[in-house]
Amino acid sequence: MTYSKKEAFWQKKTVIFAVALFCCFLWGSATPAIKTGYAMLGIESRDTASQMLFAGIRFTLAGIMATIIGSVREKRVLTPSAKTAPSVLILALVQTVLQYFFFYTALAHTTGVQGSIIQGGNAFIALLVAALIFRMETLTARKILGSTIGFLGMALINLSGGTFGTAWSFLGEGAMILSMIAYAFSSVLTRKFSQNEHPFTLSGYQFIVGGIILIGISLVMGGRIAFTAPSLLLLAYLAFISAAAYSLWGMLLKYNSVASITIFTCATPVFGTLLSAIFLGESQQALTWQSLLALALICIGIVTVNTGKKD
Repeated sequence: MTYSKKEAFWQKKTVIFAVALFCCFLWGSATPAIKTGYAMLGIESRDTASQMLFAGIRFTLAGIMATIIGSVREKRVLTPSAKTAPSVLILALVQTVLQYFFFYTALAHTTGVQGSIIQGGNAFIALLVAALIFRMETLTARKILGSTIGFLGMALINLSGGTFGTAWSFLGEGAMILSMIAYAFSSVLTRKFSQNEHPFTLSGYQFIVGGIILIGISLVMGGRIAFTAPSLLLLAYLAFISAAAYSLWGMLLKYNSVASITIFTCATPVFGTLLSAIFLGESQQALTWQSLLALALICIGIVTVNTGKKD
């Protein structure tokens, strides 16, 4: 099967710009949405089991959504082949189970603004994993410089007693960093596996499998949630975020290099910070000089990594 027409479409600059920013907006909105969900459902920071149940239900629904959307788009029922089923399982374990176990734990122990800014380091860790472990990128002096600048931004926001007067914690900032490492591996694996499987199929089924695993783990741990009508609407939105953003991002990664797409991820912490300030009432935290400087350093770092001559 040839992808010449699809490849040309997904490599258009206008398409990449619009789709990538839309994905980053959705991802940025996830942080305040999840923390709002915790408040609406009365899920406390120490209640890891219920946090995982919340995540598991979300991603199971997201997988169903992605599969339906992809099937309608392709005018056929999307199902993974026997050959690609192991890829679905691997991605489910890395992207949905590991990444979001740590992500949901982190958001229960840190602010939305701080979590959003730290998450901006995703691009740098993804670059290092792609270059040093999978040999899919060339680690040049420019990329090293950009990554260093970006990591300085992350360090600034994590200084003990820094931006928000709170010390660094393993369950908060530490779990967010572990989530970022899982994201880095999942980004590379998504690009690799999408060469042999449709991105919507890959995203949809790995979310379903990963979501079911998270639900199983949470129930064994004693997780319980009593949904209300508003919280169900919020859950539906969170499911849509994953179904739409990861499926579209998978299409971009399928037809473009990891580096050319990750330049746009600098918008995710910006969206996340602004939306956390608006919906979580964290404007005082978002507008401190430390948080603004950290955002600027992360954005400069990502742009530095992804501009200049092609390597």
